[in-house]
Amino acid sequence: MEENILRAVIIDDEPNSRRTLKTMLNRYCDLNIIGEAGGVSSGVELIKNLSPNLIFLDIKMNDGTGFDLLKQIELKDFQIIFTTAYDQFAIKAIKYSALDYLLKPIDIEELQTAVNKAENAINTSNISQVKQLNVLVNNNFNPESMQKIVFSTAEGMHIIEIKKIIRCEADDYYTRIFVEGRKLIMISKTLKEVDKMLSNHTFVRVHKTHLANVDYIKTYVKSGGGYLIMTNGEQIPVSRRKREVLMEALGML
Repeated sequence: MEENILRAVIIDDEPNSRRTLKTMLNRYCDLNIIGEAGGVSSGVELIKNLSPNLIFLDIKMNDGTGFDLLKQIELKDFQIIFTTAYDQFAIKAIKYSALDYLLKPIDIEELQTAVNKAENAINTSNISQVKQLNVLVNNNFNPESMQKIVFSTAEGMHIIEIKKIIRCEADDYYTRIFVEGRKLIMISKTLKEVDKMLSNHTFVRVHKTHLANVDYIKTYVKSGGGYLIMTNGEQIPVSRRKREVLMEALGML
């Protein structure tokens, strides 16, 4: 089977940024750059006219954001790599959807890794990014109102309703995700990373190895060192250092 050639476009309102990225791509990556655009409106037209399979998309532009652009195009089986200066709000929204992004100034090795990943996805007909982009769009790109999150595992992409996550448990550099009505999900993120991603929702860190959804806590038992009984009957230890945080989350302070 003949491999697909990467046909890339760059959408960024800063000419210097486009020029720098184009130079790096031509020098270090195997792809064809078929077009450029300097904003949301021109970017929409560029995508419609050229049908690229790889899009480098800046997040903040003069006439809107990369997220605004996504609302105006049909989400097909192309790959998107977001590019941005540090923007905690935007990056968190992207992470919720398990999508790729590059921080400016762009690192060569990170660029090559992202391009190789996109190429592999295209050549294996992996269109899972369409679902991920839909999660991003349907969540309105707002971490505080996110209703779904995407977890990437060796099996594939798992799109999860955040409110159905019962608890999360650390397992060295991995985290076990326990979801109502679904089998256990193991992801290659630390519990600290997961805690940060879910910080705007009803989760509380009750132990160095446990993160609990307050909505699934049935009982807090103070004796025996302190532990939680969840609605599914599971018990979770509560460390002394986390008791006050737990009490506050439960509205008991």
